[in-house]
Amino acid sequence: MNTTIEYFDENAERCFADAFTIEERSNQDRFLAQLPAGAAILDFGCGSGRDTAYFLERGFDVTPTDGSARLAALASDYLGAPVRVQEFNELEDEALYDGVFASASVMHLEYERLVQVMSKLVRALRPGGVLYVSFKYGDASMDGYLGKRYYTYMDERRFAELLATVPELEVMQVGTFGNEHPGQPDFRWLWALLLRH
Repeated sequence: MNTTIEYFDENAERCFADAFTIEERSNQDRFLAQLPAGAAILDFGCGSGRDTAYFLERGFDVTPTDGSARLAALASDYLGAPVRVQEFNELEDEALYDGVFASASVMHLEYERLVQVMSKLVRALRPGGVLYVSFKYGDASMDGYLGKRYYTYMDERRFAELLATVPELEVMQVGTFGNEHPGQPDFRWLWALLLRH
């Protein structure tokens, strides 16, 4: 059983506060630059609601979701709007969104479940929609738990293998960046913008 949601429920207040120590917005801006004004966005694993707020301030129509009921409640209070409590595999939306923002979220799924959820994300996007994803950088040998949180790591080769399972998606941009949390050990992330045919 994946205990990641249990971790976030138990540590919701700290995780909420930690999110606001990140000031970098280049990934969010990169994503928004691909979308039309007022586009419908699914913030998939919204955590604190920090990114949802950023998107709302710029005039986008945002649906925030998170699997942790306690984090969702904190995010809802912060946003002054409801946050849908939903595990990733429960997503059943079809062609509702121009963009899906899955920042440091779906990496908490085991690889086999990640493949299934990627297909669900494709279905949730409208044709021409854009998906942003990010993962801790590494290969399959690194997969596993850090405490109660599970991580699936991703490098360029493994990411290409993942994309082969969702042929409806085409790579627009892909890259890496360093850790954004001040005071934490440095590690790299792999990020990508993907276009749904």
